Amino acid sequence: VRPNNYSTFYDDHRQNWSIMFESEKAAVDFSKQVCIAKCNSSPALDSVLCQDLLLGEGQGVEAGDSLEVAYTGWLFQNNGLGQVFDSNVNKDKLLRLKLGSGKVIKGWEEGMLGMKKGGRRFLIIPPAWAYGAQGVAGRVPPDCTLVFEVELRRVKLAKECSGSDGLSVSSRDSPAPSPVPSSDGFSSD
Repeated sequence: VRPNNYSTFYDDHRQNWSIMFESEKAAVDFSKQVCIAKCNSSPALDSVLCQDLLLGEGQGVEAGDSLEVAYTGWLFQNNGLGQVFDSNVNKDKLLRLKLGSGKVIKGWEEGMLGMKKGGRRFLIIPPAWAYGAQGVAGRVPPDCTLVFEVELRRVKLAKECSGSDGLSVSSRDSPAPSPVPSSDGFSSD
């Protein structure tokens, strides 16, 4: 999805196509449906599906960057969006997290890589990248695929943080630890 409500894509023959929409909402809704269709046409979803809804501006985020995020999470049911199980959209507090710290499910961290400030992204996360066979009691059934719409409101890049010696500290020089799915939901640090 590009500015001014149009989308571009390549077909199977590598031809470039564009679709212009009458509103941002129509473009966003179409993009969500494309991502859901990709999920439904996959024989077995074994990785996170990402679809940008709004691109945002600036540098893409990487492991080690600190983020503040607004999000809504749905259960993927009957080949589409099911029940909302978690959201902070109409709440006062944004979710704060350090990308790569393992505080949220692995699929979320993977799906947010490369996002830019002000960007919105649609994520479809298979159970192995979410809460797996255990689920979350009373909220997420076992082996459930999850869907998130995330909006990146604030970013503090890791390379902007300084160490006590005044030198720039960056996690980009070392591999990030592998995040582990957390069963306590999306709690703030």
